[in-house]
Amino acid sequence: MTLDAQIKQKALELGFHKVGIAAIAPETSESAVNLRTWLSKGYHADMTWMENPKRQEIRQVMPEAQSVICVALNYYTPVSRSEGSTTAKIARYGWGRDYHKVLHKKLKALVAWMHTQGESVQARYYADTGPIQDKVWAQRAGIGWIAKNGNVITRDYGSWVFLGEVLTNLSLTPDRPHTSHCGTCTRCMDACPTGAIPQPYVVDANRCIAYHTIENRAETLPDAIVPHLQGWVAGCDICQDVCPWNQRFAQATDVSDFQPHPWNVASTLPELAAITDEAYDRRFTGSALRRIKPWMLRRNAQANLSTDSAQRLTTTSPTDSAEPQHDEP
Repeated sequence: MTLDAQIKQKALELGFHKVGIAAIAPETSESAVNLRTWLSKGYHADMTWMENPKRQEIRQVMPEAQSVICVALNYYTPVSRSEGSTTAKIARYGWGRDYHKVLHKKLKALVAWMHTQGESVQARYYADTGPIQDKVWAQRAGIGWIAKNGNVITRDYGSWVFLGEVLTNLSLTPDRPHTSHCGTCTRCMDACPTGAIPQPYVVDANRCIAYHTIENRAETLPDAIVPHLQGWVAGCDICQDVCPWNQRFAQATDVSDFQPHPWNVASTLPELAAITDEAYDRRFTGSALRRIKPWMLRRNAQANLSTDSAQRLTTTSPTDSAEPQHDEP
């Protein structure tokens, strides 16, 4: 068995659902040009780490690198969040254990095994933790294709996957890059309530609900975003929920760490609008949602509640306004 095949077999044994290899040839400039164009338009909002020049040339991350081993881990669970006007919506990626911890454990084991294959083997792993265009490399390694909403879609699991990479000095046989299969579909673009996908394959973080609920550190959310939150307090899955590939090919994960904590599918806006720092610490220990600070979570929930109140007021007739206001049962 070739070393390429052994590495793939080991990755699957460790629990990764997909694995592929991309060669680091002299860089084709297309991905770097696309990134520079995206940055020049300010589509990264306040995410200044996206400007790191290493992201445009992977050998600045690891000069000795010859290959990128890309892996994907399915995190989909067939659980429905509570429905209701006061439901606090949390994106699926944050329902269970912090994915960084889960991927890092598996990637660390893969790299440790690779080091046993020879003293000259060098390998370094990342999982959303370094200046790497992980989606670009995933497509080059045949994992899936970059969709119009910016996510990587796999044929086997849709876009419900976490990505990781191992950079190595080994010259491995690359897989065939994946081709795109979005076709003429624009459901993700049409469904986005804030118009955050102004053109196919381009996401404007300034308009993205996920960006504003997770990364935006401002005291208040923009007036242009608040009316369209639709209950989202931590991320947003709208563009993934409407994707035909996800609706047809999503599979339940076998990773127990990704099973949802009950409160992540049944929280309410009033509850999170008043959550204390202590309650936040108890609830979100070991969670990727800790990137959202307690005051941000309160801000996000309060913004949703303010929108809901305003909408009720604007839809109340003059006659009704003279009567006492009651919440619907």
